[in-house]
Amino acid sequence: MNGFQRIQAVLNGEQPDRTPVMLHIFMHAARDAGYTMAQFRSDPEIMADSFIRSVEKYGYDGILFDVDTVTLAEAVGVPVEFPEDDPATSTVGCLDHLNAVGDLPDLNISRHPRIEIWLEAVNLLKSHFKHEVYVRGNCDQAPFSLASMMRSPQEWFMDLISDPEGAHVLLDYCSKAANQFIELMVGTGADMLSNGDSPAGPELISPDMYAEFALPYEKRVVDYAHSHGLPYALHICGDTGQILGSMLESGADALELDYRTDPRDALAVMTGKSVFIGNIDPVNVLARGSVADVEQATRNLLEIFNNTPEFILNAGCAIPADTPAENIHALVRVAREY
Repeated sequence: MNGFQRIQAVLNGEQPDRTPVMLHIFMHAARDAGYTMAQFRSDPEIMADSFIRSVEKYGYDGILFDVDTVTLAEAVGVPVEFPEDDPATSTVGCLDHLNAVGDLPDLNISRHPRIEIWLEAVNLLKSHFKHEVYVRGNCDQAPFSLASMMRSPQEWFMDLISDPEGAHVLLDYCSKAANQFIELMVGTGADMLSNGDSPAGPELISPDMYAEFALPYEKRVVDYAHSHGLPYALHICGDTGQILGSMLESGADALELDYRTDPRDALAVMTGKSVFIGNIDPVNVLARGSVADVEQATRNLLEIFNNTPEFILNAGCAIPADTPAENIHALVRVAREY
């Protein structure tokens, strides 16, 4: 099997010839190829070159194409900052109050320059790898996360309590924006789609609030991806143990989970329902640990999922740019044993 076939098998519930590896590695890929993040996010050819070199160097099976967590937010009007050698970020919203949603212009993110760069880069990757390496096109943020950026997180969490009806109006707007990105990413030929929704995790809101304000809109996005015939992965940072059952209700084909989620708990809840993607600690193990630490952590995780095909090895979140090359080699090498 090649990398594409390996991941496709897992998503079909079939046993691959060995554990597939799909890494959240964009920051490391750019640094490893000699590019700053400013260069990386501005040029689709540099993006593609970074991932191509990374796959060729480390031999993993699937690319998780990502750039930052604020491109979709920028496309709907959120102010964004662009550090030279860190991913773009946002600290303030673009809506002073919820009823300003009615004053927003009609949604059309397709002409946003950075959206276009993302899409062109995925096109280049698919043209290069075809059906040899699996390409997952991340579509930035899910509706709840996008809404928190548009209002700013502090205001947004207050909105959920003080004006739940207005919050749902904004979430409807954000789900339309997310689905536009989904549709555009479908056009690149990406093999799988995904979004992140970390502000919806139980470390920030209650499971009941997740079920009311995040899950229905995550489900809309999953359904839209499925209407285009593509599988979908949902990522939430932090310990998601309390909401794993609810996350499955989204219909996501895979859940990409943080290292703070106990993989044994996830296995018990997810078996036969969704693929687990994760969840090596990206900082304390991959970036700061020794080769022996990485090997042991990888073996421990692989042993937990040894009796199920529904597993794709990854870090629990984005791999830091300064992660030693020998640690990534170690992770992939151990995965080849299983």
